[in-house]
Amino acid sequence: MAVLFKKGSNRHKKAGKLFYFSLLASALIAIIITLTPTNFSPFLLAIGVFSLYLLLSGYRALKFKNLQTNLHIDQMISAGMLIASILMIALPIINQGKINIILTVFGAIGLFSSIRDLRIFQNPHELKKNWMTLHLGNMMGAYIASFTAFLVVNEVLPPLVGWLGPTVLGSFYIAYWNIKINKKKKKKSVT
Repeated sequence: MAVLFKKGSNRHKKAGKLFYFSLLASALIAIIITLTPTNFSPFLLAIGVFSLYLLLSGYRALKFKNLQTNLHIDQMISAGMLIASILMIALPIINQGKINIILTVFGAIGLFSSIRDLRIFQNPHELKKNWMTLHLGNMMGAYIASFTAFLVVNEVLPPLVGWLGPTVLGSFYIAYWNIKINKKKKKKSVT
């Protein structure tokens, strides 16, 4: 619902908090379940970790607007995703001797995102300037990851479409809003 409401409105904020706490509980429960011996699933574990990273970093990006946050927490979140991303890409190669396309795609996105975040944490001016882009991209990324998990677990679509379809569609939505945000920034800098 937060996606549908005007950005910054009370309805957007309330729906965003509901989304945040619902997905936080869901991701933590999913991670715990996928770690049990009878339900172990490296795919769903990767999606759970990926969703959790995007959710936490997207929510914390709101604090960058006024730079009132302890960046050590954000650095630990991003460093954790960096390690998880490397494992998503490397473990299938080490254990099975082959690349796993799905884990590689999510690992590459996680790797790119965590490195981007770690770099931007070094420059508070850029962090403050780009808080909205970080918030939007990571919160939408969390939504995409959770929607992907829903489609895959419930076998709603063919596997490859279920795994990669939400990422493709969601990326267009994120790109649309990033273009809109950048146009607003350019207008402000001109005036």
